[in-house]
Amino acid sequence: MARKAATKQAAPESAVKPAAKPKRAARKTAPSPETLTELGLDRLIRLVLDETGRNPAFKKLVTAAVAALQGPEAVAALIDRRLTALERAAGYIDWQKRRAFAADLDATLTTMVTELAPLDARAGLDRLVRFLAAAPGVLERVDDSNGQVHGVFDRAAEAAAALGKSLDPAEAAAFALRLVPMLEADGYGLVEDLLHGLIPGLPETACARLDAGLAEAVPPRPAKAKGAQAWGQQVARGRTLRLRQMLADRRSDVDAFVALEREVAPERPDRTEIAERLLGAGRLDEALDWVRRPQKRGLVVVTREQIVTGQFDPEAPDRARIELEIRILDALGRGAEAQGLRWGQFERSLDAGMLRAHLAKLPDFEDEEALERAFAHAAAHPDPYRALHFFTHWPKPDRAARLVAAHTWDGGRYEILVPAAEALEASEPLAAARLYRLLVDDILERGRSAAYGHGARHLATLDALDARLDPGALVPDHAAYRAALRKTHGRKAAFWSQVHE
Repeated sequence: MARKAATKQAAPESAVKPAAKPKRAARKTAPSPETLTELGLDRLIRLVLDETGRNPAFKKLVTAAVAALQGPEAVAALIDRRLTALERAAGYIDWQKRRAFAADLDATLTTMVTELAPLDARAGLDRLVRFLAAAPGVLERVDDSNGQVHGVFDRAAEAAAALGKSLDPAEAAAFALRLVPMLEADGYGLVEDLLHGLIPGLPETACARLDAGLAEAVPPRPAKAKGAQAWGQQVARGRTLRLRQMLADRRSDVDAFVALEREVAPERPDRTEIAERLLGAGRLDEALDWVRRPQKRGLVVVTREQIVTGQFDPEAPDRARIELEIRILDALGRGAEAQGLRWGQFERSLDAGMLRAHLAKLPDFEDEEALERAFAHAAAHPDPYRALHFFTHWPKPDRAARLVAAHTWDGGRYEILVPAAEALEASEPLAAARLYRLLVDDILERGRSAAYGHGARHLATLDALDARLDPGALVPDHAAYRAALRKTHGRKAAFWSQVHE
């Protein structure tokens, strides 16, 4: 009986502590040289063959790698067949076929760079130039709204520049000169980009020969007649002259740069670019004369990226000119004039960087008084959004909070109000809550469904801020505000589905 009892007592202990299972050794599953080696050659061959059946671009890469075993001639023959097909093709490629087409182009480029160029650099360079020459015809018959195909040609220009810089001086000069006649038909700027990438690495002798070739190739100034042909001629002329300016910079020839700038834009030579080079050459009086010359406003070029991201800054050229004038005045020892410009620029635009530079130049014990004067000026600035941006980025949150309370704000100016509200959350919750309410109200009143996620996050922030506010600080209080939102916008289910109750 005693033996049975002992057995019964031992049973629960073994049930509670089962024998530990041996831990399985963790194995890496991501493809790497080590893990692929373990697969074995036969298995890898089967995987590669399966993928070549599914992926035409990958098949081209594998075919080129096999051809490389026979020498550069075999790889060049593959590339030439593809380039010939590109040059002869005329069919339109819509957005549905664009991805596969871009992958095929990329495979051709990869073959030139990774298979042919290591075996025969000049042969690889020849094919890259031919590939770029085919670009205008290709880009004119493809829907490339996302820039995918153009990106392949951009990479080709970069690869050609890298290969060109590896040539000996005589070959580099010959290669650069070979590109000059292609500039006239370079509607997409690819050959220009190639030369821009090539010039910094060219030897001096090659630069001199290239400049002479470009000088002979400069198209004549077009007649006053308007139209696509005159515009194209003007663009080609400007492109060639800009390349010559780059070469003038290489040899530090400021006078040549200025003369070329007058040719590029006789009515609006870029005074800032000219003055920058004169300053670098120590010709300070000339630099100051140029930077102060009146400048007619010309065509402003805005990139697609600047439009999409909202990064276009129309004041940037004037700011750059003023900053350059200040540097010239400092170099001339005219510090009082430079200080006047710094303060004037701050007064106009509330430029925090300009104010910091102004304060740094003041004698000891004068900076605090000047700073208070600057804060008073910013608070009274006619553009309250600019002032709010200044105070939240200085940072001066108490001044920003006073500004929020003193003005009526447009909740649609989220590019200013959102960063301001975020900056004020920690130390000025009341001002932050006021801004967040404006943002939420604007999103819902305008029915901006794409911004409902932002609105829901702003409302959640308001929930958190409410606990930190004194009772009665906001009218209506948070509970009443939420209830009013429900009553007015209760049917906006796409918004409320993202709100945590």
